[in-house]
Parts: sequence; structure tokens; C-alpha cells
Amino acid sequence: MVEAGDFRRGLTIEYDGQIFQVIEFLHVKPGKGAAFVRTKLKNIKTGAVIEKTFRPDERMPLAHIERREMQYLYNDGELYYFMDTQTYEQIALNQEMVGDALKFVKENMTVTVLSHNGVVFGVEPPRFVELEVIDTEPGFKGDTQTGATKPAKVETGAVIQVPLFINVGDKIKIDTSTEEYLSRV
Repeated sequence: MVEAGDFRRGLTIEYDGQIFQVIEFLHVKPGKGAAFVRTKLKNIKTGAVIEKTFRPDERMPLAHIERREMQYLYNDGELYYFMDTQTYEQIALNQEMVGDALKFVKENMTVTVLSHNGVVFGVEPPRFVELEVIDTEPGFKGDTQTGATKPAKVETGAVIQVPLFINVGDKIKIDTSTEEYLSRV
């Protein structure tokens, strides 16, 4: 059991006979009245997103989610193929199940595939990835303004903001949960 006051992103709960994943949450303490937790919940089977408000002390059962490490093999245009590195079993997932999870994932990288009662509902990328910059504006000597950034396209096709000194061909480390540049490798 988990209290609504302890919600965090990615947590899966059973609510109304369905399994939901917490997408967003906000603890609200109005000046008048009791505090509450405003959430956006995604139904893992249907993909529907609902908004729901809970009291912070409301308790819900946690849903048991199975996490399997799998290797991302390739995309054939419609389906994304993954292989269990222990059993060599392969599965194919559609774009709806994968979402933006593979934004920073190259072929042959290891990801975590999430399932509930044998039904796959999502993919988690590694927390940190190292990718090569394939397109960005050139940096100029003397561009040292604190916090200045520019867009850069990495080898997976994703675009992120990087410091001005990053050039084409540089390998950079990216935090996939925040989609932010961390360092040059």
C-alpha cells in the first residue's frame, strides 16, 4: 500500500480495478482547507490518461510490475524488436507502447521492458547514455557566456540543448530522465 502523499513519477498503483502509472503529481496546500495531491494517471492497458485528486492520506495498493532487461534490436518502421539476453526470446512492440522511450537509444543498447501479469506496457531507457553529436552550429572562441546553450542533434535523431563549446563529432553524456546534457565524454 502507498499513500497519495508518497506518489512519484513512474509509480504504478491499482485504482478502480485498473492499473495506473503516475505521470505527473503535485502536492497542493491551499491557504484554506485541507491539502490534496493532484495527479495525472495513465492506464497501462488502454493508454488513457485521467486527472484525479486524492487526499494525501488516501492509500492504494501498489501494482507489481515485472522489469526485464532486454536488448533493443531494430525498428522496421511499425514495430520495435527487443531480445531477452538470458533466454534469447524476442518480442515486438508498437509505437504506442514504446512512446518516446527510445529517443536516446541506439540499436543493441540494453533497456528495461515493463510488464504487468505478462502484458508489456512500456519501455524504460538507460538512465544515462553517451551519444555523438551529428549536427550543431559551430562554437566560436570567446563564447563563454554563463549558461548559454544551442540546439544539437545526436545520432539517434533527438535534439537537446548543449553548451556553446560542443561541436559536431563530440560524444556527450545525456540524462534520459530529464533529457539534459551532462558532460562531454
